[in-house]
Amino acid sequence: MAGISSTLLLLLLVAYLLGSIPFGLLWARLFGVGDVRQSGSGNIGAANVTRVAGPLPGILTLVLDAAKGAFAVWLAAHFTANSATAMMLGGLAALLGHCFPVWLRFKGGKGVATGLGVFGVLCPLAALAAALLFVLVFLFWRFVSLASISAAAVLPLLVYFLWAPHHAPPLVVSFGTLFGSALIIYKHDANLQRLVAGTEPRFVPRKPK
Repeated sequence: MAGISSTLLLLLLVAYLLGSIPFGLLWARLFGVGDVRQSGSGNIGAANVTRVAGPLPGILTLVLDAAKGAFAVWLAAHFTANSATAMMLGGLAALLGHCFPVWLRFKGGKGVATGLGVFGVLCPLAALAAALLFVLVFLFWRFVSLASISAAAVLPLLVYFLWAPHHAPPLVVSFGTLFGSALIIYKHDANLQRLVAGTEPRFVPRKPK
């Protein structure tokens, strides 16, 4: 039991540190736009990187932010014989790392891409359905924040019904999904207030030079 506990704790630490890598900040600097936190919405996520630095660094940020969430879950699965508990906790640790990175004084991104990577491994059908909802809401209203909140809000139901045919997910997955979704929505609190006030800006990407 002690060995399993120490392994899980180590996995959670690795997942948190992996999630805390600020790819958006790094790519923006590599593409010569400086600190992305000082421009646009001030977020280090893919949407703001696209808005400030252009499509290519935005896509790279999206892919790597999702990959770190997926890799954290894969690591937990690999070292714990596919334990649903370890996989869920590892995914949440990566999500917390992205949202509250130690390197940036715990002021990170909003967790959408990292959450997509986490649930892309845990429950691919649910992640795909949430991504499709994101795209539909974004195309109709052109608000990244509204699309993100909508996808996060419906994710717990999607995971519950799409986990496996005729099987509900383990309780740790259900409650973990609720926590992850609530965290993503919480990180969009300022966006929610602007949406209600009618002052939320629509997404306009920077044109590449």
